[in-house]
Amino acid sequence: MSVFVQASPPKPAEPEIVRRSSNYHPCVWGDHFLAYNTPEHATPDEDTLQKIQVLKDEVKKMLLEAASQPQQQLKLIADIQRLGLAYHFQVEIDAALQRMNDAYHELCKVTNMQNDLHFVALCFRLLRQHCYNVSSDVFNKFKDESTGKFKESLNKDVEGLLSLYEATHLRVHGEDILEEALAFTTSHLESLKTQLKDPLAAQVIRALKIPLWKSVNRVEARHCISLYGEDDSHSKTLFYFAKLDYNLLQKLYQSELGKISSWWMNLHMKEKMPFARDRVVESYFWALGTSFEPQYALSRSFLTKTLALLVVVDDMYDVYGTVEELTLFTDAMLQRWDINALDRLPEYMRHIYRVLLDFDTEVEEELSKAGMPVSRAQYGKEAMKQIIRSYIFEAKCVNKWIAPTMDEYMPYSLIGTTIPILAIYFMVGMGDIVTTEALEWASTFPSILRASSLYCRLTDDMVEDKAGKAEDTAYVVGCYMRQHGVSKEYTYSEFRKQNTQAWKDMNSECLQPTAVPLPILRVALSSSRLVYISYECQDNDGFTSSDTKTKELIGTLLVNPIPI
Repeated sequence: MSVFVQASPPKPAEPEIVRRSSNYHPCVWGDHFLAYNTPEHATPDEDTLQKIQVLKDEVKKMLLEAASQPQQQLKLIADIQRLGLAYHFQVEIDAALQRMNDAYHELCKVTNMQNDLHFVALCFRLLRQHCYNVSSDVFNKFKDESTGKFKESLNKDVEGLLSLYEATHLRVHGEDILEEALAFTTSHLESLKTQLKDPLAAQVIRALKIPLWKSVNRVEARHCISLYGEDDSHSKTLFYFAKLDYNLLQKLYQSELGKISSWWMNLHMKEKMPFARDRVVESYFWALGTSFEPQYALSRSFLTKTLALLVVVDDMYDVYGTVEELTLFTDAMLQRWDINALDRLPEYMRHIYRVLLDFDTEVEEELSKAGMPVSRAQYGKEAMKQIIRSYIFEAKCVNKWIAPTMDEYMPYSLIGTTIPILAIYFMVGMGDIVTTEALEWASTFPSILRASSLYCRLTDDMVEDKAGKAEDTAYVVGCYMRQHGVSKEYTYSEFRKQNTQAWKDMNSECLQPTAVPLPILRVALSSSRLVYISYECQDNDGFTSSDTKTKELIGTLLVNPIPI
């Protein structure tokens, strides 16, 4: 007797997951910086160190001798700062500016300064930069009493106009006189720039594009050094010192990046996560722009590694993963944070999850080696969880799972800029200047970090939108237009106003009394400066599309020394 066995029906084919691709360009540096990961490269040249010490002593003497001549001392301090040398003379500069702050109004009334716009504006700018809440009323003397406007005769004083222009970028809310000054100086400098000779012409053109207050220290130092020698009145001592010091620090940065490049190569990200951007060098540029001083090497390492890893995670959420997969990863990060969660994740996610856990352990080990509290690592871990929450929310938005209002979307979007987490990881490695109270402050997303994040988000989205990118990379622009029923041009206009207000918020937070020491506040400010340099000035996402202008910047800062 035959037995008929009915075959089981075939299983329905698993639906093929269609994954997006953003066609990011590969790392433009290849293995270039691996060559710097040698003990020899990390060892400073003794002869150069001795020369720098001699020059440092000479400049210190120059600062002390200029104490009785405020104008001369102000110019010297300004030159030292622009040449990137101020970190050598912080004690002397702080003392000099404290004296000037104490006598600010009297100083601005001195006969030979009263009508000198350049030095009044320079004094105002330097004091504001160092947290002194000096009054902008001193500029009223440069207005015409009959018209209430700035004197038209000032258009002959290019140096004064330039100095006032630079000062206006430190304005805070309610300073109408500085708003007027910005419009006045910008108009005149724009019309004058083609009539001037170098180096003044180059200074004006540069300032109109990148004001000092919005520039990045190493970028500005390199630019200034190239121009400084063309000025007939330049100090040969300062000029030589600046070149030697710049090159010496460049070797230090090359060594740091060499070690980080070796770490990155050993993670095999290109092979394991080929859909993601490889931007470890650009991440180091971001860290260097956050703070360049030699003592913050550990902070630069933490920030670079954090950002390079977050870029991969961001691309996984933005480009490659499905919402279902990303929900599993989010749960593993927020609820488990344990190697045992690996089996619950899709295969392609396991590598980055393991790397993130290892990085958390590495931070603890590096803090222990440096004699810093290991408990600081917890602040980084909590910040990581915050940004993962923002990534899954944004992923649900772009995949149409939810349709939030601007008010609902922005809190997540601001965290997603990475500025809050990068500030915390940088602070974690900064040493004794950072207290538990300071880390608690940063963890509450204070006003200065919020303003910096807002500037970053709005600038980035406008740049992406102008470039014709898909809505998922410029979500805020479309969200604002839909909610308010307005045009794109109106949206851009409103965003620019908000950006102006954000800078004023940041400036206000830097005036005494400050919540935390100035070096910590500068971490937040530096993020906005980097956004300005990398996005607004390039009118492009210079971090992602880093193969042109950003590559040139990095080459100048980290590859090519200054000829001595």
